[in-house]
Amino acid sequence: MRGEGPARGLFVSLEGVEGAGKTTQARMLVDHLERVGIRSVLLREPGGTPMAEAVRAVLLDSRFSICPEAETLLFLAARAQNTAERIRPALESGITVVCDRYSDSTVAYQGYGRGADVEIIRGLLCYATGGLWPDVTILLDLDPSQGLARQTVRNRMEDEPLQFHRRVREGYLAEAEAAPERMRVLDAAASPEILHGTIVGIVMGELARSGQGRRAAGAGGP
Repeated sequence: MRGEGPARGLFVSLEGVEGAGKTTQARMLVDHLERVGIRSVLLREPGGTPMAEAVRAVLLDSRFSICPEAETLLFLAARAQNTAERIRPALESGITVVCDRYSDSTVAYQGYGRGADVEIIRGLLCYATGGLWPDVTILLDLDPSQGLARQTVRNRMEDEPLQFHRRVREGYLAEAEAAPERMRVLDAAASPEILHGTIVGIVMGELARSGQGRRAAGAGGP
């Protein structure tokens, strides 16, 4: 019908322990979407806006000792700004948002990793994001020792002991088991090319169900 606004964009997040390859796969995914004519934007968390990037610099700086409560609230502040300023406007304009980490990171890291009450974390996330969750989340699962071995330079979060990162992984897997319709678990030990092909298949399937993939194909995309 003429006069209707654009369909809501698809919201995709990539999650996983340190060194799982989220950033690489997020970039490859957006490159693919742009090639096939699907408008998309790549964001990261914490980050995405000037304010959120400033918070990111504090959160990842190994010189700072940050208590768990302050850490959680700083992550939430950055996410609230990114959601309000970048993510919601893009989705409302029909743009597919690909985000390198989102709310599942806070549940896994500050909830399971730090030992905070997960239900309190969920309540804070609802307030910070207005209840927004990704439509599909790609969880790149990897043994934390393998992921940390891939890192040549470590930030404050990566400097945490291995046991912390193991709790984070366990948290991610528990969340994925509880929400299998949203979270898709992939073996991050696979080659980047194999992972990319699988991720593209998942996302294009979601886009087709929403009608965006068909519109892109009709406009000349493969």
